[in-house]
Amino acid sequence: MKLVLATSNKGKVREIKALCEEYDVMAYSELIEEFEIIENGDSFKENALIKARAVYKALGDEKAVVIADDSGISIDLLDGKPGIYSARHAGVGADDKENLYKLIEDLKVKGIKSSPAHYTAAIAIVTKKGEYSVHGWMYGDAIAEARGDGGFGYDPMFIPLGYDKTLGELDDELKKRLSHRSKALSLAKRILKSL
Repeated sequence: MKLVLATSNKGKVREIKALCEEYDVMAYSELIEEFEIIENGDSFKENALIKARAVYKALGDEKAVVIADDSGISIDLLDGKPGIYSARHAGVGADDKENLYKLIEDLKVKGIKSSPAHYTAAIAIVTKKGEYSVHGWMYGDAIAEARGDGGFGYDPMFIPLGYDKTLGELDDELKKRLSHRSKALSLAKRILKSL
């Protein structure tokens, strides 16, 4: 089965390909020209569905199986922020590093060195047979510093529950087992098998 990812985020594409080795996975930009998708939903699930629907429609291929991920980090002591705005926390067009350091600065401004936090991943699947969605979570603490250069996004500031290293410091195999995205994708695979 060929899975088309409704993202051009290289980090997400790399991670999803590694987690779905049994499928032929490709970014939609390998098939059609990239286009802007307005993510104006109120939840990770809504935004994932918006992306998957947009790419499915743009492909114009009834046989397509489109997967979209919307994910982010929510920090308890920042009232759940950045949440669904994680990808644009430092502003529209900001890259991973800018978002990371903006969030670290937000913690420092409030005098917070560490806060309980969690990652959420919503995976949407859109096919001619219907639309589906699943979620995965990873809990731990966000810290007001970046440690390690592995992973992407907010990984260098997130310490998973039960560990003393950030996701940026942990090896890829361990991160795969802990990841909110891997948990959501394991549920998504059950749906894909039924298709």
